[in-house]
Amino acid sequence: MEIFTAASHNDVLALVTQIAILLFTARALGEIAQRLGQPPVIGELLAGILLGPSFLGKLFPFIIGYVIPEKGVQGYLLEAISLMGAMFLLFITGLETDLQLIRRYAKASMAAAAGGVIVPFAGGFLLGQALPDFLLVNPAQRMIFSLFLATAMSISAIPVLAKILIDLNLMRRNIGQAIIAAGMVDDTIAWILLSIVAGLATGKAVTTLSVLGAFGTVLAFMIVSLTFGRWLVKRSLDFVQDQVTSPHRILTLSVILIFVWGSLTQALHLEPVLGAFVMGILFGQMPRLPQAVRTSLDEITIGIFAPIFFAVAGLKVNLLILFDPQLIVIAFWVILVATAGKVIGTYAGVRLLAHKDHWTALSFGAALNARGAVGIIVAAIGLSLGILSQAMFSIIVVMAMVTSLLAPFFLRWTLKFIKPDEQEVKRLHQEQLTHGSIINKIHRVLIPVRNRAAEESADAMHIIKSRLIHNISAKTKVSITLLSVGPHGSKDSNNKFLNELSQLFSGQELVKKVVESSNPLSAILDEAHKDYDLIVLGASDKATSSETIFSPLIDSLIQLSPCSTMVVDSKNISDHWSPKRILVPSKGSLAAKHAAEFAYLLAPLQEETVMILNVVVRQANDWHFDIHDDIYRRQVRISQRMVEELKELGDLQGVKTSAKVEIGTDPETVILEVAGKENIDLIILGTDVRPASDRLYLGPRVERILRNSPFPVLILNSI
Repeated sequence: MEIFTAASHNDVLALVTQIAILLFTARALGEIAQRLGQPPVIGELLAGILLGPSFLGKLFPFIIGYVIPEKGVQGYLLEAISLMGAMFLLFITGLETDLQLIRRYAKASMAAAAGGVIVPFAGGFLLGQALPDFLLVNPAQRMIFSLFLATAMSISAIPVLAKILIDLNLMRRNIGQAIIAAGMVDDTIAWILLSIVAGLATGKAVTTLSVLGAFGTVLAFMIVSLTFGRWLVKRSLDFVQDQVTSPHRILTLSVILIFVWGSLTQALHLEPVLGAFVMGILFGQMPRLPQAVRTSLDEITIGIFAPIFFAVAGLKVNLLILFDPQLIVIAFWVILVATAGKVIGTYAGVRLLAHKDHWTALSFGAALNARGAVGIIVAAIGLSLGILSQAMFSIIVVMAMVTSLLAPFFLRWTLKFIKPDEQEVKRLHQEQLTHGSIINKIHRVLIPVRNRAAEESADAMHIIKSRLIHNISAKTKVSITLLSVGPHGSKDSNNKFLNELSQLFSGQELVKKVVESSNPLSAILDEAHKDYDLIVLGASDKATSSETIFSPLIDSLIQLSPCSTMVVDSKNISDHWSPKRILVPSKGSLAAKHAAEFAYLLAPLQEETVMILNVVVRQANDWHFDIHDDIYRRQVRISQRMVEELKELGDLQGVKTSAKVEIGTDPETVILEVAGKENIDLIILGTDVRPASDRLYLGPRVERILRNSPFPVLILNSI
């Protein structure tokens, strides 16, 4: 066996120098492109072209080796970094892929993919038959050459497509999701065609059985991914979050599985970027995935690896080869046939099969025409198999680059004529308003429970918790962990208790844990540090002293919790209670906004009513009524705008919401009076307590409402 050796000093020096120069130039030109109102990907692609053999590499040959790989080893090293960029980019694209939206637009996506493969394939084949012999390595193999050219024209570049959609802020648009779905289908068909053509070029017999085998490989991979792959991701997340304590463990797991699935697709003679994309989809379906991991991967990809990937793609282009007038004409025809075939074919498919409007169909064609680095990869395969000459290789590379550069311009133009429907506008506006919302951060919920089956209050609390969680999970994906802490020797009884209790939480992703410990506070906090976003606590007991608000355990958990906490004061809640009318007092703070967002999450659509209430305080000794009228009117107007903004957020989420402003000398009294008049079932109070003293301090107003309220109260402490 050959002993593993490191690259030479010069090769490593060349690599780190190339990465520094390529990343700097790509980011700089991307910034310029963005300032000019264009997607940064255009600048990133041009960075490689300018630094490559077409311009600086020709003008200043001494930079070869410092920017352009001089030896095979240098090229392999740089290509490996570039591949990582493509895989990370496809992974975050998968994270953003909304399968429900794709299912909704499946017909348009399939139609676009069908037309986007058939027409350019036919056009490429006919062009291959007409090209002169000097472009062919072996004129006797014109059939294989024509089939390969047809395949190269049929393919689309999902990495480039994804970056364009991200740059144009289209990933969350309906059409963006449909275009990504069409690109998936398009690329899958094209890679299967490529494997068949490659088989022909290597002398392998291509039969009906081999074609069916190629389709079967892709189908089997998708089935395995959506079954075993989904199970693997879920179990891996469970294990890493519960058993591993090192920081960034989820980020590490994500990267490992990206490359595991990439290696699987590579072993199946598919592209590793396909495996990364599918893994992104699988992770995107996991409620337990922390938002911080998504943010970290997005920053690493968009800020570092993706610009390197696109710059390396541009680095491979040598426009000087095409200075021959005859080759320029041929390159023009190749670009024209490729563009016309993709746009016309996609347009026809979307218009005739999916029955979409003119501009929507044209947008599909404009986007899917981008071939980018995937087209370059296909050209490189053709060159290595002896199908393409160096001149034809350069022509196909130029075609891939030109179509990628044209795509964002045409897509931006066609989108001017596409008006999103009312439902899409509502969804996008809602996503904009809820950006940074505490609700978007809740993916994993911890519910500590006590095995006190003989106590009626405990039974009621469990029912209440399950109803609240049911309402939450109806609108956002959450993973729930039931945790029972008991003394040593209580494991069996607590397991039985959790099995019975879990029936109340049916329909949600549920994990049951039993811990034997004499220190419940320490046990719960240890569990809470395992990437939980919310702890749900029930305060069914009255405070035992003036030093506690709920109980010593709950007070300490609120103070010391590493995540947000929700405490339900259930002393006034019946077994049949349901939060049909919710009151959220708001004074304009971020904590109050979080409370309102939580109220909208708890309220079932079109049934319950949420009331946002602001109390303008008038001093009891303020007898100069006329003097201060203008001041109070101004305060009322400001308060009215504030509650109306929160009401708009509720209305967008389909929750019947009302806004109310009252004037009074005692806000707590006004709040409780309004709650009584409006038959309120639940008051939600937002706080943002941090550890400050031995005693939990929520503020005098919150504590007075808790003491005096005849209505159930929920405290949301967000951090």
